[in-house]
Amino acid sequence: MNWRHLIPLIIFFPLLLLQVTIIPLISIESIVPDLLLIAVVYSSILYGQIYGTVLGSVYGILFDLIAGSLLGSSMLSKTVAGFIAGYYSSETKREKYLNSYSFTFVVFLCALSDTAIYSFFSSWDFNINLFRILFNYSLLPSIYTTVLSSIVIIIPYKKSFN
Repeated sequence: MNWRHLIPLIIFFPLLLLQVTIIPLISIESIVPDLLLIAVVYSSILYGQIYGTVLGSVYGILFDLIAGSLLGSSMLSKTVAGFIAGYYSSETKREKYLNSYSFTFVVFLCALSDTAIYSFFSSWDFNINLFRILFNYSLLPSIYTTVLSSIVIIIPYKKSFN
C-alpha cells in the first residue's frame, strides 16, 4: 500500500474539526460550505475513480457517525460525489483539473449532486415545495463550496510567484 493514499484519511479529522467548529462561523443564512467534499473531489481526481468512491463512502460514514446526522445519507451523497469526480481523473488530464479553475467546475458538479442527495434524505419538509428545498439546500451550498474551493487553486499559484 502506498503511503500517499493514507494522507486523505489522516487529514479527515482536522477537516472535520474545522467543518464542525469554524465553518459554521462563516455561514451565510445557515448555508455552509463542505470542506470534506473538497477533499474527496481533490483525492478523486488525484488517485482515480475507485479510490474517490471508497474515500467518499468512508468520509461520509465517519461524518454521519461523528456529527450525528441521519446514518447513511452523507455516506451515499459523498460516495456519488467521489464517483462523479473520478470521471475527471486520467493521467493526461489530471494536472489540468487540479491546477486550473476547471477544478472549481468539478467541485460544483460534485457539490450539487452531494447536496441534492443529502437534502433529499435528511432535510425533507412537507411544508416546503421541492424547488425551494433544491434551491436552499442544494444550489446555494454548492455555490458556496465552489467559491471556497477556489482557495485550492489560488494558494499553489501564489507560492509559484514567490
